[in-house]
Amino acid sequence: MELHLTTKQFRRLLDMAYIGNWILNSTRGEDRFRDYDEVESLLFAKAEQEGMSALSEHWMGETVPSRAFMEGGIHEAIADYEDAVFFDILAEELARRDMDDVPIDENNFGELTRRMEAYMAEFELHGTDHVQVESEFM
Repeated sequence: MELHLTTKQFRRLLDMAYIGNWILNSTRGEDRFRDYDEVESLLFAKAEQEGMSALSEHWMGETVPSRAFMEGGIHEAIADYEDAVFFDILAEELARRDMDDVPIDENNFGELTRRMEAYMAEFELHGTDHVQVESEFM
């Protein structure tokens, strides 16, 4: 297989591969999807060959993203995504809870959407400052 990319396009591909592998593997511990690690390693090895050696380093016999790459802003992009997804999921979960977790269909989808929008408006104004959890452990 042959793929022709500009240097800028290849740099974007490195970002996308890293982000994708982070999402797939960052929470898996030892149960990682190794084939994704291998693809990431191949791409970062290619970065070395293309004069981008600052983006990769060697660790335990593998080519991996360098500390400079990881500290260069990529995790801020991941954090922005995680924040957005967190609030979307929280709004939907709270809305479904408020509706007693009934199955959602065309008859009640509008209600679910309205409730989610109300929660999202609250989160945009106050984040989680007004969220309260009752627990016997607190």
